[in-house]
Amino acid sequence: MDEREMLINRIAALDFAIVELNLYMDTHPNDTEVNMKLNDYKEKSMQLKNEYQEKFSPLSSKNIEENRWGWISDPWPWNNDNGGNK
Repeated sequence: MDEREMLINRIAALDFAIVELNLYMDTHPNDTEVNMKLNDYKEKSMQLKNEYQEKFSPLSSKNIEENRWGWISDPWPWNNDNGGNK
């Protein structure tokens, strides 16, 4: 697994945890410990997304500043080489 894949996997894991913690907070609004963890995960996710975008490419079209179509120029996850490898 290369650095790009590791970053994407870490972002996905954090974003999944953020969704789950948000759901928990809907039924436990006074749980300050979980709320602090949720805020920590949000901050870490934002940092990793910024790191990914600086090193590789924008994660979505919302993050484009210059080249409107630049975010789609990288290989898509399903684009494999002739041997079936990424």
